[in-house]
Amino acid sequence: MGDAVTALALSAGDPSGIGPEIAIAAFMAREALDVPAFYLLADPALIASRAGQLGLSVPIIETTPAQSARAFAQALPIVPLTARCVDSPGRPDPANAAATVEAIDRAVAACLAGDAAAVVTCPIAKKPLYDAGFRFPGHTEYLAHLAARHTGVEALPVMMLAGPDLRTVPVTIHIALAEVPKALTTELIVATARITAADLASRFGIARPRLAIAGLNPHAGEGGSMGLEDERIVRPAVDILRAEGIDAFGPLPADTLFHPRARAGYDAALCMYHDQALIPAKALAFDEAVNVTLGLPFIRTSPDHGTAFDIAGKGIARPDSLIAALKLARKLADTDARAAAA
Repeated sequence: MGDAVTALALSAGDPSGIGPEIAIAAFMAREALDVPAFYLLADPALIASRAGQLGLSVPIIETTPAQSARAFAQALPIVPLTARCVDSPGRPDPANAAATVEAIDRAVAACLAGDAAAVVTCPIAKKPLYDAGFRFPGHTEYLAHLAARHTGVEALPVMMLAGPDLRTVPVTIHIALAEVPKALTTELIVATARITAADLASRFGIARPRLAIAGLNPHAGEGGSMGLEDERIVRPAVDILRAEGIDAFGPLPADTLFHPRARAGYDAALCMYHDQALIPAKALAFDEAVNVTLGLPFIRTSPDHGTAFDIAGKGIARPDSLIAALKLARKLADTDARAAAA
């Protein structure tokens, strides 16, 4: 690999959140924690200002994606954005929306062009983006839009929370709990499981992924006495997946799915709604879990936390999850490259 495909493209996220400072912290820890080379898509003036506010002496170099890996050992490589930012830690500002979106756009474009190995994103906040006219529900949906725009192929983005001891996938994501039974379909479960199995094989290097499928209701419906969705929606999806040769099993009661013995029996758990997946993942590894978007024509990871406006600019934000996201992105990119070359 040359420098152009070695570095990871890191978008700084919402400039008013902790994204800029955890990116700085990850760079400062590059030798001690073996952080893989990345370049930051950001406003260099804002990064320099934030470092100064935190009392940090951070060497910064403005560069291109192709030159960034070589520069990483000596200075924080920044590929400058066209949009400029308002430096207001802890106070989200719609004026920063253009830079936030531009960073994501350019990270995806670089990855698809072969100028970056993977996309890593710092957290964004939806409200300032909405106030500026952004019309996508969130990061994941926008990434799928960009993938389709670049490739002409529609993608179903699948969220995975990946930690050292557990991987979980929510089938339905950012919708109200009351809407879940209406949104949940056999077809959606099957499509999500197919993508999960394919990415676990190609990017995680798991030859025959084992998928545990959680039930929607307590006790997976208790044979229909606690809701009919598990028998009418979830079980048929498992039957389809098994007929296709995917090692899926369930529906399983979610309350017994995440203890150590249970986790040893599967490679990922498909959960029926957001909190069913994210609560166990974050409870087990809040500072180490990584948000991975499956089903895209490029690798994307991010920390599993938000913008943390309440602590932005205070110098106490921990970069652990971002460093884990960078390391996982590097690992997945390498595995993907080996699979493509085989």
